[in-house]
Amino acid sequence: MVRSGGAWAYIGSFTSGGGQGITVASVDLGSGALTPVSAVGGLVNPSWLTLDRAAGVLYAVGEAEAGEVAAFRARGGELTPLGRPVAVDGAGPTHLSVVGRRLLTANYGSGGVSSLPLDGDGAVGGPAVVLAHRGSGPDPERQEAPHAHQVLPAPGGRWVLTTDLGTDSVRVCALDADSGELRVHGEAGLRPGSGPRHLVFHPDGTAVYVLHELVPQVTVCRWDAAAGRLEPLSEVALEGDGTDPGDVRPYPSVPAVSADGRFLWAAVRGANTVVTLDLEDGPEKPRLAGSVDCGGVWPRDLVPDPSGRRLYVANEWSGDVTWFEVDPVDGRPRRGGSVEVPAAACVVLA
Repeated sequence: MVRSGGAWAYIGSFTSGGGQGITVASVDLGSGALTPVSAVGGLVNPSWLTLDRAAGVLYAVGEAEAGEVAAFRARGGELTPLGRPVAVDGAGPTHLSVVGRRLLTANYGSGGVSSLPLDGDGAVGGPAVVLAHRGSGPDPERQEAPHAHQVLPAPGGRWVLTTDLGTDSVRVCALDADSGELRVHGEAGLRPGSGPRHLVFHPDGTAVYVLHELVPQVTVCRWDAAAGRLEPLSEVALEGDGTDPGDVRPYPSVPAVSADGRFLWAAVRGANTVVTLDLEDGPEKPRLAGSVDCGGVWPRDLVPDPSGRRLYVANEWSGDVTWFEVDPVDGRPRRGGSVEVPAAACVVLA
């Protein structure tokens, strides 16, 4: 999963935590430095963004009880609204993806996935078609019901994967291009109480890394694209080598893989670290290589730039985006600088 591009950065934030909405920043391609130039408000908690590069449209969730999505024409660092925000018929959308002519959202609060139509300009329509998740997990506080956290198309676009923190599973779905309906094709169960949050594909398309929120670990899975089957293989702990948070419980947030497939990174809230895993032994055999301070507090998003030279981390509680230079030999991030962005939650480079 690479949500990155050229000379502009779009940074989503929690307006409930003092964020300005969507901050637009210029990117210095030489140093990697970000310089905020404007902000777009009007949407509650645009905590996750995605960019349809072909259409030049940026989409944002409105993470609220009555969840919404909004679309913006993105040109030269300027965002122009495409219509008004549209209801997703779900609570607390935390993630969204474009699949064909549909916009899909993972709704954490209501525990399902919404599918909305897109018109020729990329504007969002309605009504939403909702796939409701079922089930629960052993954690009575966090897993009393389904909590869909991410919805992501597999390479090739035939399948859509949804992670559910509440049911400790990843669902593989097929999307009907005409009706927009999602149908569950299969479901991979993971360790009870682990709370799968986000996943990322290896660039070769054969391996998937599922990052868990309730335990500091990654589950390595084999992906069979022809059959639409996800097979859990092993678990890799993210603790140790400086990532042990002591009395602070770790809450991993987002994984990312380098474009050349050599490194896997994970942001860990609580410990406030970026963990590096080496993939030199193969996509199915990540090895813990170390960790560094995330440059702030509560790293909610982690994004590699297209050059492979840098990582950008959105630190929600300290209100900043920090960038790192990536060592080309060992994959370790080295802090370059940071910029203030209150309640930063998500970074998209374009």
